[in-house]
Amino acid sequence: MKIWIGCDHAGYALKLEVLAMLLEQNYTVEDLGCDGSRADYPEIAAAVGKAVAANPEDKGILICGTGIGMSIAANKVRGVRAALCADHFSAKYTRLHNDANIICMGARTLGSGVALELVDLFLNTPFEGGRHEKRVAMIQDMENHF
Repeated sequence: MKIWIGCDHAGYALKLEVLAMLLEQNYTVEDLGCDGSRADYPEIAAAVGKAVAANPEDKGILICGTGIGMSIAANKVRGVRAALCADHFSAKYTRLHNDANIICMGARTLGSGVALELVDLFLNTPFEGGRHEKRVAMIQDMENHF
């Protein structure tokens, strides 16, 4: 599994902390920006979203000021199920029940300790399947029709 990560300028410092943790845990990581200079979050969300959608076994991490813009933009990419997470319950259950493939976080709304724990929880929680498979398929059907 490869982790695709991206941020805008507001999320840059937190992205560096997340990157350090991922590399310490021996994940394969691809950083799709930004470099700390002003960046437009829709471009970064599109790049990470396309990479994750093209590689279904991979996961993505997107960080901006609130995480809201990244989650809205990433969910425009067919095959992406991006979830804005600010608490442990959401990070766990978006994987268990929604098979989310990208976690979005807000650098201005989370402390780095919580953010690192959310990433770890997101990456290490499997999709539960079962009755949730039908609902994920319904979401995919919506993508194909709207």
